[in-house]
Amino acid sequence: MTAWLQLTKQREFAAFVGLLVLIVGFSIASPDFFTTYNLMNIMRQASIIALLAIGMTFVIIAGGIDLSVGAIASISGTLAAQVMISSGGGVFVGVLTGLGVGIAVGFVNGLIISKFKVPPIIATLALMSVSQGLALAVTGGYPVSGLPDSFAWLGRGFVGAVPIPVIILLLMYIVAHIILNHTKFGAYVFGLGGNEEATRLAGLNVNKIKIWVYVVSGITAAVSGLILASRLGSGQPLAGQGMELNAIAAVVIGGASVAGGVGGVIGSLIGALIMSVLNNGLDLMNINSYYQMIFTGIILALAVASQSKKRKRGK
Repeated sequence: MTAWLQLTKQREFAAFVGLLVLIVGFSIASPDFFTTYNLMNIMRQASIIALLAIGMTFVIIAGGIDLSVGAIASISGTLAAQVMISSGGGVFVGVLTGLGVGIAVGFVNGLIISKFKVPPIIATLALMSVSQGLALAVTGGYPVSGLPDSFAWLGRGFVGAVPIPVIILLLMYIVAHIILNHTKFGAYVFGLGGNEEATRLAGLNVNKIKIWVYVVSGITAAVSGLILASRLGSGQPLAGQGMELNAIAAVVIGGASVAGGVGGVIGSLIGALIMSVLNNGLDLMNINSYYQMIFTGIILALAVASQSKKRKRGK
């Protein structure tokens, strides 16, 4: 009984219950929902946003925000494709290029925020515009197609019945969970979001922590962009447009506090699955995509309102 009470107090519990309710509801509403094929499809659909949500979790826990992740996904996938096609660099060099772009943009984000004291929402909004503009400029606004067949394995391959993106997703979540909860860096991230001044007075390099947090966000966004480009079979300069909002929603729905200092990647994964299950279930029920946006917005608003009530009770 005590263990159950402790479980119900976990920040991810409400999101997990919500996920179960959606699964049961859609299973009743549509016979096509609870099938192995559709469940794997949901996981594959969730993988892009869930990967973005890993880095966003680090950023939000640290008390920041990153509006550039969608644009980083776009430019990483696009430039990787460009390298594979134009320079004949091959898949390996293309993937390294995409990851390098994500690291570079994340580093610049962190540098602007930490060294020049620009608010995160402004700094990342500026980098979002720059990254999206560069992706369009490099490609002339057209998709980069004709990618090597071997690259398709990253986004469309399987190991047995499990899609490769799902395997990558689970491995990255395990690593991220360990970093956040079992390393000094993870403790620093929580400390930074909980009380930046106290973290500074403890002798920690706050600027360095911020830079690394945004580098992590850049890396996960780049991986997301590479998988997306592989799945689409081309580098799309606008492929990640708007995904930053979905990533933020997944993290907040999963129990992270927009005020910083609270959150976890497990909750973010549940949040991403909630959004994917919701969209998939509504699709099977032939509900217009416009209404899907409305439902997502309502869920996000309820999640934030729930957090506000908890903070007031804590006071």
